[in-house]
Amino acid sequence: MNPFVANLLLALVWLVVTGTFSLGNLIFGFVLGAGSLFLIREQIGAVSYFRRGKKIVSLILFLIYDLAISAWRVARTVLNPKLDVRPGVFLYRHRVSSEFEIALLSNLVGLTPGTLIFDISDDERTLFIHALDCSDPNARRREIRDGFERRILELFA
Repeated sequence: MNPFVANLLLALVWLVVTGTFSLGNLIFGFVLGAGSLFLIREQIGAVSYFRRGKKIVSLILFLIYDLAISAWRVARTVLNPKLDVRPGVFLYRHRVSSEFEIALLSNLVGLTPGTLIFDISDDERTLFIHALDCSDPNARRREIRDGFERRILELFA
């Protein structure tokens, strides 16, 4: 059985046993089920399930970090009386392969303040990105490659 499905079933069993059907209790049951499955992960072959969970948490934490840093950069740029910005467009040739990974990368990059994905090439290998500050497009490419793309590749490897 898929470990995620087993974890979800354990959470539902928790809801039935406690008799409290709420989102908070479901989340608690899910965490409790994950803890139970973690104890027997080698016997049921769920080691990769918990590795993937760590990578998902890493991606979410990086997203929160990147949102904060990008929001700070945009706020600093907008509040600067000189308003020294160099908006522009740069191309980013990604290494992710599936449509879901491409959509996830595009949404994560476009979600951060100061960037906007406005097109994807016909072969779906290149993202067209508009940046509020495009003074160093190579640095922006490195940020995407070493940030979101690396974590997505690790998650789905």
